[in-house]
Amino acid sequence: MILSGQPLPGSPIACEGLLIIGDPHIGSRRPGRRKDTDWPTPILKKLERCIAIANERHLAPVVLGDLFEQAVEPDEGVKARLIRIFKQARIRPLVNVGNHDMAHTMLTDQDSLAVLGLADVVDVVALSGPAAVFVVGGRRIGLGMTPYGQTIPQDVRDTFPQADVVAWLTHHDIAFGSAYPGAAPPSAIEGCAVAINGHVHATKAPVAAGCTRWLNPGNINRQSVDLAEHRPCAWILHPDLELERQELPYEADVFDLTGRLVEPASGRAMAEAVESAFVSLLRAESAAEMTKSDDGSVLAEEIEAKFARDATPEPVRAVIRSLLAEAVERRARP
Repeated sequence: MILSGQPLPGSPIACEGLLIIGDPHIGSRRPGRRKDTDWPTPILKKLERCIAIANERHLAPVVLGDLFEQAVEPDEGVKARLIRIFKQARIRPLVNVGNHDMAHTMLTDQDSLAVLGLADVVDVVALSGPAAVFVVGGRRIGLGMTPYGQTIPQDVRDTFPQADVVAWLTHHDIAFGSAYPGAAPPSAIEGCAVAINGHVHATKAPVAAGCTRWLNPGNINRQSVDLAEHRPCAWILHPDLELERQELPYEADVFDLTGRLVEPASGRAMAEAVESAFVSLLRAESAAEMTKSDDGSVLAEEIEAKFARDATPEPVRAVIRSLLAEAVERRARP
């Protein structure tokens, strides 16, 4: 089912808690410096374990967004494996919409996540608003969601009249700890006791903003090398709105660290040793360059590093990123 601002029919749903699943990013293309030979089996196994935990403990599975790595997953076999996993769930998973789940600013029928929702494999929240009411330990928890790019409400006191407490799920650039460009500081949501955010990939310490406690559990999938030390976990949200960590199976050594574990070189030596990221981009269609990673992310690392060194204006960065994405897509086509 696709939810458009109205809660699930049949609420409240009785369960023992919610199983929070952070940004799986499922896709047929092996990400970045991952060196797995059988992708996407590792991430599908994690998701399968999440559903098993939910079934064992009578929990409602909830995905924070970015179920898919790209809006239109081209591999039908990957989608079939994902459907089989979700069909095992005793309580149908509820999914927020992340930026990777949609090709445009809103979810459409062309997006793979919408197809799963329309097929009743999962329930998808396409518009910000109330999603469902759960009865957990005799306490009614009203759960709202805001997809990526939509406005997080400032006041939800009238959203769940029959609920004892309200929790809200978001998929946004929220600044936990030190701020960074484009990130919004956590803000109070009147009537909401806890807000749980996706999109930010690493686990972050809780932040209090007025009446609202903000949490960022982090992804169940380590896509990039900067998450090498991240522990993939799902999290149980209990009636007291505290999160309990649930370890997921993972291998520690999954990244190709070639070129990263070296002593820093002088600026001159580095300039002589590394080709210009812009020149590299023009050559990106050659097999020698693009096969370093299935998604072009090794080359993207070089480009982003050059952006940082040269303080490249954001409009120029956007054009270069677009060209890189086009080159990657062109190579991926049969």
